[in-house]
Amino acid sequence: MNPTDSQQASPWRLAERAAAMNPSAIREILKITERPGILNFAGGLPSPETFPVAAMREACAAVLAEGSAVARASLQYAASEGLPELRQWVATEMGKQGARVSPDQVLITTGSQQGLDLVAKVLIDEGSRVLVETPTYLGALQAFTPMQPRFASVPSDEGGVSAQGLRDVLQKGELPRFIYLLPNFQNPTGRTQDEARRGQVLAVYRELGLPIVEDNPYGELWFDAPPPAPLLARWAEGVIYLGSFSKILAPGLRLGYVIAPPQLYPKLLQAKQAADLHTPGFNQRVVAEVIKDGFLDRHVPTIRARYKAQRDAMLAALDQHMAGLDVQWTRPVGGMFVWVTLPAGLNAQALLPQAVEAGMAFVPGAPFYADQPDPRTLRLSFVTSTPEQIERGMAMLAEVVRAAVS
Repeated sequence: MNPTDSQQASPWRLAERAAAMNPSAIREILKITERPGILNFAGGLPSPETFPVAAMREACAAVLAEGSAVARASLQYAASEGLPELRQWVATEMGKQGARVSPDQVLITTGSQQGLDLVAKVLIDEGSRVLVETPTYLGALQAFTPMQPRFASVPSDEGGVSAQGLRDVLQKGELPRFIYLLPNFQNPTGRTQDEARRGQVLAVYRELGLPIVEDNPYGELWFDAPPPAPLLARWAEGVIYLGSFSKILAPGLRLGYVIAPPQLYPKLLQAKQAADLHTPGFNQRVVAEVIKDGFLDRHVPTIRARYKAQRDAMLAALDQHMAGLDVQWTRPVGGMFVWVTLPAGLNAQALLPQAVEAGMAFVPGAPFYADQPDPRTLRLSFVTSTPEQIERGMAMLAEVVRAAVS
């Protein structure tokens, strides 16, 4: 064999969609935070302290009981639609929020991220126009981009997209395939669309026939009051709804769901079958066993209380240490994130190495924009740190900002 053969050009030819794929900016940053002693506010991970380990252990034992038909079924191939008990649970829970959902509309997915991927495959053609908030969830941009859409960012403020901003964007081109929204405790900003704003923008969606992809992984993580009813409850035929068990149980289970109008469901199901046949049946049965007796009604309030205390600690630390620095930040009423805007002229990406050197890490905001990013922005997650760590981390960040503006 010629020793230079291994240096020859690769015979593999990538698809155009593969060239559009990009690594997760967050997961690349998490590699930096593996250094010992770094206070990590970069990850979007739920607190492992909230994982119901004991309940999961008991559920696993029940599912795998010796000689049980359930045990054998849990280890066998399963229906692509998902476990009937879970689909019924989702439909019942949505009914409590005012959305009339049939279990036949529920598709259990391997995490809600898979739901985004299925939506992209079924609804986006090359060149299709897709609307997103400014900024929006990075994982959605990653899921949609390989299908080669044309993104259009809708002007957004503390209440999410504005009705007038939406109209202005819609006048500049053909009707988009859909608009992607996170109305509750949005990732990355933490903002929530209030009742009045939901009514205003929904009137525009319905008037123009613009479908909605409503992503709600954080909706149960409210601190003082639940968010308004979902958009699904207001326009069932015009909304695809995505939910997740990751934030209320454990992300390692990779369990989410899509609720789709009847005319779309078969195609999403076919895309699911092509992707992985079905979501792991064992995981589904364990979760169904855990939640069957109202466990989440007892468990989720403990998560809310924990996250609220951590949110309070972060806001108090920012109030104290950022005083006089012309730094702005959101004040979320639920979820996991605070969105920070640095003074004019600063660049969060450029400041990250200095922050890491000081002992803390954040996620620069630019990757969360479909276009025209604001380099001053950054995201902080408060749920995996103690109040003491939060106080020290915000003091470190303030010193980095102070040095940059001096």
